[in-house]
Amino acid sequence: MMTQPDTHLLMLRLAGELAIKGRRTRRRFQQKLVRNIKDAYQAVGCECTVREEWSRLFVEVDCHIVEDPLASVFGLSSWSRIDDVIEADLDKIVARGRELYGGHVKGRTYAVRARRSGQHRFSSADVMQRLGAALNADATVDLDHPDVEVCVEIRDAEAYLFAGRSRGAGGLPLGLESRAVSLLSGGFDSAVSSWKLLRRGVALDYVFCNLGGDAYRRMVLEVAQLLAEKWSHGTRPRLYTVDFAPVVAELQAVVSSSYLQVALKRQMYRAAEAIALRTRADAIVTGEAVGQVSSQTLANLRAIDAAVSLPVLRPLIGSDKEEIIEAARQIGTHDLSARVREYCLISDGRTATGARPETLEREEAGLNPEILEAAISEAVDVGLRGLRMDAIVAAGLFTDHVPEGAVVVDLREPGASPLPIEGIVRYEPDDLEARFAEFDRASPVVLVCPQGMVSARFAERMQRAGFEAYSLRGGTRKLLRLHDHEQIEP
Repeated sequence: MMTQPDTHLLMLRLAGELAIKGRRTRRRFQQKLVRNIKDAYQAVGCECTVREEWSRLFVEVDCHIVEDPLASVFGLSSWSRIDDVIEADLDKIVARGRELYGGHVKGRTYAVRARRSGQHRFSSADVMQRLGAALNADATVDLDHPDVEVCVEIRDAEAYLFAGRSRGAGGLPLGLESRAVSLLSGGFDSAVSSWKLLRRGVALDYVFCNLGGDAYRRMVLEVAQLLAEKWSHGTRPRLYTVDFAPVVAELQAVVSSSYLQVALKRQMYRAAEAIALRTRADAIVTGEAVGQVSSQTLANLRAIDAAVSLPVLRPLIGSDKEEIIEAARQIGTHDLSARVREYCLISDGRTATGARPETLEREEAGLNPEILEAAISEAVDVGLRGLRMDAIVAAGLFTDHVPEGAVVVDLREPGASPLPIEGIVRYEPDDLEARFAEFDRASPVVLVCPQGMVSARFAERMQRAGFEAYSLRGGTRKLLRLHDHEQIEP
């Protein structure tokens, strides 16, 4: 494959698990991998052509974003950008290698690596010795930890020259397995567990049981969109949002305090299973790890699993929190997940650590199944690939009331008369952003200004910083009306 002047050629190596498959299976896996590679480039506005060989893929791309899409395509062990393709002649390889890399290795350590397939009058060792000697004038050989790796791969009549390789994501091409739904909370655990299943070729949709309103939904959407845009090439995942506020209210009215957390998880599993059946998914994915919190003991997990018939997959079951957080950094969800506060804690008391399925069934006997069924039937789903977050942000910025326990912030200009409502805090707009640290992330924030425009701008900034913040629709006049009607506690 000879490249045009404005194109780039990359050599891709299959992940180890693909390389050991039988011919028919490997062919199917490789075809899926090729489709995912093309989808990854199309997502960044590039077109590519792919030539398949038994142990290599060659990708030719003509845009400035050459390698970035490949880093998040599962099924690749590594890839290299090819600097030149020449005739498989030893003298020509040595001459071109010295021309390409002589200046690059000057004053540095280097190693020459060679690989050969086909029939030739020279060996791989001949290439390494001859080219290594040609580069040795102003550089030092270091075979173990070189600054630069000069590589030659000879395949039949052609020799490919490149410097080093980039590491791929490994795993299996996404979409080879059937579908699953992942219970996504937006935190570290659920995002990393989702990524681990994606890496095993399982296409995912996401189920979000919303306990915290529009601002929380927006944060979870950002996490889900990153997983979709960056790591889901070849698939079109959706996020299903289920309003769990009425479900939680009923649980708190019916279930004993010590079993609330476990019962909540059982209701979430039921919601996930209902959506899994709707989407023809075969499993539920969660981010639980043994012993991480009191609801995640083995006994409690058994009691939770009993609520559904689909298998529950827990990729993080043996992981500790530090490992999970480090994985979140590597896959890119860390900073988004770090903003999400804990919404699932609905009990003030001690959580039972040895719940049994029959005990939970007795505790749940007074629940009205129609409440959960209604929440599931009214679930809102959205496609995540190509989702415009600005529209989502706008929809979640405003509120028509002041939630219980919220901090109300007056953002009117200096000199405005104080509002006759106790407990309101006053910030000047120019100072607010620098003082976000003064706010408690556990409490909602309602921002107020005369027309609602300034407050909307700062509500968006606070949401991006991880706060549950809203602009009061109708501004100052609406706030005074709510106070007059005693909808704001003094």
